[in-house]
Amino acid sequence: MSEPKINTARKSIMGEKLGMTQIWNEAGFFVPVSVVKVGTNVVIRVLTRETDGYDAVQIAYGEVDPVKISQAVRGHFNKAGVTPRRFISEFRTDDARKFKVGQELGVDTFALGQLLDVSGTTKGKGFAGTMKRHGFHGVSASHGAHLNHRKPGSVGAAATPSRIFKGLRMSGRMGGVKKTTQNLVLAGIDEKLGYLLIKGAIPGSKGGIVMVSTAVKATDS
Repeated sequence: MSEPKINTARKSIMGEKLGMTQIWNEAGFFVPVSVVKVGTNVVIRVLTRETDGYDAVQIAYGEVDPVKISQAVRGHFNKAGVTPRRFISEFRTDDARKFKVGQELGVDTFALGQLLDVSGTTKGKGFAGTMKRHGFHGVSASHGAHLNHRKPGSVGAAATPSRIFKGLRMSGRMGGVKKTTQNLVLAGIDEKLGYLLIKGAIPGSKGGIVMVSTAVKATDS
């Protein structure tokens, strides 16, 4: 297999994760899909290398009462000539000049069967031990192991270095972090409802905001 090609001409849109369901494919099998409600995104700013130092596009999504928007953010939308939206995000792309301020982006941004990357905030699971958080196997449960079954084991030497190294996998708060799942297949598009049906699971809980982008790593078999 050849090395993956990095795609720098990306397109991205935001949407709301509605949950999972299943659809029939052409071979007559059920395919599990995640449903993302995209609706309409709008471009509010185009950044270029000459003026901003890099090429990127700012998009906005979601209805919101303008009263709930701060004066600074409201001015940002007024400059773009669009009504305020609840969520603002930015993605880098070498094709930034192909976008225009006020342009609307929908499900037609992607094509059926295309590979996508989906980013979102994972579900928060609270404080978790090392077995749940990091997949540790635990200590032997045979004779002589006294209440050690779910303990992490040794975390470092005493005399040298006399401390625990930063980044050591230990118990702690689990979830609630940004995660990207790559190379998911776009299995279906509902243009009437503005839904994307993405094969497999995507990060986040129901109602969470996700970023759907063209796959950054194109693989050749």
